[in-house]
Amino acid sequence: MREIVLDTETTGLEAHGGDRLVEIGCVEMVNRILTGNVFHVYINPERDMPLEAFNVHGLSSEFLSDKPVFLKVADEFLEFIAQDTLVIHNAAFDIGFLNAELERAGRPTIARDRVVDTLALARRKHPGGGNRLDDLMNRYGIDSSRRVKHGALLDAELLAEVYSELLGGRQASLIGLVEDASEAPRLVVAAQAAHPRPVPLASRVSDAEAQAHGAFVAALGEKAIWLKYADDAPADKAPA
Repeated sequence: MREIVLDTETTGLEAHGGDRLVEIGCVEMVNRILTGNVFHVYINPERDMPLEAFNVHGLSSEFLSDKPVFLKVADEFLEFIAQDTLVIHNAAFDIGFLNAELERAGRPTIARDRVVDTLALARRKHPGGGNRLDDLMNRYGIDSSRRVKHGALLDAELLAEVYSELLGGRQASLIGLVEDASEAPRLVVAAQAAHPRPVPLASRVSDAEAQAHGAFVAALGEKAIWLKYADDAPADKAPA
């Protein structure tokens, strides 16, 4: 399963009010493992940079003046994300800007139903708690020392770690175990494969306990849910 963790930086908050994208950062995950494949671009917004936005991401008008306009990178961006799931924090903001730029460029927009919003996931998992990206990194002990200012690619990398933790962190220990990123999906499949125990463990249920349970289930009637498991029980332990 391929997913793209994505972040953007902009000149402000109004996608349809004159503000523009200035940076896109994407990192690829396959089976929830970072592959090392990224898409990153700075964009000339063709307008000035408000001081409030500059203080957030540090991208000046001078720095962006020789960068490509969105139209020049639109096709490369769409090719990278393909039709795969996009993982975004506070997705409505980023998707609003991306779709506004795509519309201006005459390109297909991004459907909302292919987006996973980690802010919504965090609010369900941690109701009442702080759920900004910084809050979640602190909650999960993710090193944010590199994050002096906001940056789309760095924030996408950090969000990928947060996303893994929001889903339980079951595969976090596998990250970095393989030198070749192409081996990551194979490693995950191998780690998740079921291996039957060579010698089944002896039952801890005594004969008396099994008989008592059988009598209890019999008293529940023909619709007792325990009867669904009777066929899987050892012959000498099955409910009476």
